[in-house]
Amino acid sequence: MKFAWLTAILLFIQPAHPSNDLLITHQGQTIAHVSRSDFTTALPDTPMVDRDKYNQLIEEIDKQVYKAPVESKIDNAGNIIPGKPGYKLYKKIFEEKFYTSFFSSGPANIEVPLLPIHPRVDSELLANIRVKKIGQYVTYFNSANKNRTQNISLATEAINNHVVFPGEIFSFNKVVGKRTAERGYLSARVIVKGEFSEGIGGGICQVSSTLFNAIDRTGMQIMERYSHSRRVPYVPPGRDATVSWYGPDFSFKNNYNQPILIRAIRYGGQVIITIYSSDDINYKARNIPQAS
Repeated sequence: MKFAWLTAILLFIQPAHPSNDLLITHQGQTIAHVSRSDFTTALPDTPMVDRDKYNQLIEEIDKQVYKAPVESKIDNAGNIIPGKPGYKLYKKIFEEKFYTSFFSSGPANIEVPLLPIHPRVDSELLANIRVKKIGQYVTYFNSANKNRTQNISLATEAINNHVVFPGEIFSFNKVVGKRTAERGYLSARVIVKGEFSEGIGGGICQVSSTLFNAIDRTGMQIMERYSHSRRVPYVPPGRDATVSWYGPDFSFKNNYNQPILIRAIRYGGQVIITIYSSDDINYKARNIPQAS
């Protein structure tokens, strides 16, 4: 494997601390054990750090210490839940510490320096862009179909609280992710080449179609949108947006001057998607037909 030799160096921690070793720690735990002799490449009379091994070392360390930030969100009661910062390896500071320790004598410990990663969406931003409703669409389905309801719920949760910044393109497939049984998606009816069949994730096209109509009402730019090969019952003819992980996507661009917030819920047999922004948004709404 690509990092087999490196993994052995990182995971094999000897009880002793030889004079030519560096221990790299994170929050009090040793995560890497570096032998000076293994990381030294020799030029004539000039010992140097092997840069290839060093680059692979910091790549592996960064994977171990990385913590993704948690974005702020709005709960079902309308309360803003504050986000939390994450962090990653502060590579510049680590390199300075590593080289200083590497060329010193005797054993050395290096505590991994961390660089904060702030949430893209914080509480202040959410409070600012939740105030003005610029579009909404509601579709209906039979909630007695448990598999389809499960799939619709998962896809709705995936896009809920998503913020699209000015100039940014939203991709339904990218945001929702691959629909698999491991992620909780179930088999339900889908349309393939004009025929009904069963497939994992059946029903999520109702979510993408509801989102398309909500977004279209705001006047934002639709980048990619395809209709099913036969009519679907939950939107008027020509108002659907079919999606498939290995096929069509639904995407749009926020061509306005303010971020927009997607609020999506499944309530009983309804999919309700509302688009919000700040009072400062300059938008032009479109009239589109309601779902029956």
